[in-house]
Amino acid sequence: MAESLPEHDRILQEIESTDTACVGPTLRSVYDDQPNAHQRFMEKLDACIRNHDREIEKMCNFHHQGFVDAITELLKVRADAEKLKVQVTDTNRRLQDAGKEVIAQTEEIIRCRVQQRNITTVVEKLQLCLPVLEMYSKLKEQMNVKR
Repeated sequence: MAESLPEHDRILQEIESTDTACVGPTLRSVYDDQPNAHQRFMEKLDACIRNHDREIEKMCNFHHQGFVDAITELLKVRADAEKLKVQVTDTNRRLQDAGKEVIAQTEEIIRCRVQQRNITTVVEKLQLCLPVLEMYSKLKEQMNVKR
């Protein structure tokens, strides 16, 4: 029986490390062995399975806290993203309102500049007419004097 335990360990190791297509001959060796070898192998296999289950549970427990931390962080990021979205929307609205005011003031400036240009043009035209008006004034004065 003592000889079969190391042999069972070797068989289990071979099963774990071999391609599934090659497992058949390895398992046959369990049945070809001593009497009750199959039962002892099944006990050894159950112990191996329990050991693997414990290792899997340890790994899951180890990674579980990281998973929980990641989810918590993700929820915080989501909340921050929502706050940021609200801030961006508010900033956009305020920029749109400010832009409307700038557009209105720009249109007013354009209207004033057109008006200023028209006034300048009128002043230039009136200055061109000044000599003629002065001559007319002198002529009218002279005509009044001759009467």
